[in-house]
Amino acid sequence: MDTETFQMTPALDAEIATAAEAMVSAASVVALTGAGLSVESGIPPFRGPGGLWTQHGEPPLDGYQRFLRDPAAAWRERLNPTEGWAMGLRDTLQAAKPNIGHRCLAALGELGHCDALITQNVDDLHQQVGQPGLLEIHGNHFWLRCLECHQRFDPAGFPIDEANLPPLCQDCGGIVKGDTVSFGEPIPPLVLRACYSAVERCDVMLVVGTSATVFPAAEFPMEVLRNGGTLIEVNPYPSELTEAASISLQGPGGAVLERLLHHVRAKSHPGGAA
Repeated sequence: MDTETFQMTPALDAEIATAAEAMVSAASVVALTGAGLSVESGIPPFRGPGGLWTQHGEPPLDGYQRFLRDPAAAWRERLNPTEGWAMGLRDTLQAAKPNIGHRCLAALGELGHCDALITQNVDDLHQQVGQPGLLEIHGNHFWLRCLECHQRFDPAGFPIDEANLPPLCQDCGGIVKGDTVSFGEPIPPLVLRACYSAVERCDVMLVVGTSATVFPAAEFPMEVLRNGGTLIEVNPYPSELTEAASISLQGPGGAVLERLLHHVRAKSHPGGAA
């Protein structure tokens, strides 16, 4: 859907207002975001025409096992990618900036109407806008993580000595790798437990830019519905979730979320400025 030519209709805006009412009335709202949200920041999806993996090749399906076999070699490739998917991903993510959708979700969190945000994205864009309650279930391309104690590190405060690879955790001495969850790697237990805890508490889930078909994230919307909660989907086109969703808002993420934030503000402060 072309965001430049998209026009908000009265019918869609009314549906967005209904979604806002559900969020304002909820005891707890959790958002789940995927790659579709970041398309408006210039990050293409991984697969399909123009996809990162389509253009640059897919990462190895045994990426985690390769790292464990030779962490130093994996670190040399991380620090100095020469070609293929690693370089394509690095260059694309370094150029990307948060879009209006990221900023609106952060504002919803600051207003107290998004208690946690689970993202499948590794692009750091939610971090850059200061998203409250952020849970990066697949990690963050720019951050680092200890494989033993699972502590995460901002690379700005974690100097890397290229003569002594792999780097080791300053607390427990474990091997440190990039925070992104590689193929074959378990989801880090700390973030996974936090995700399940947030989903268990929430009675409204806002799903943005994903059809939620990759596990374990695919479980979360269905769990909310099983618990009697409300599922709000925001996607440009119908997805595998559309039929199950309580409310389906079809349009570009940025445009829909901007109006959602407007209605949430208005309903949170009736009679005041929206």
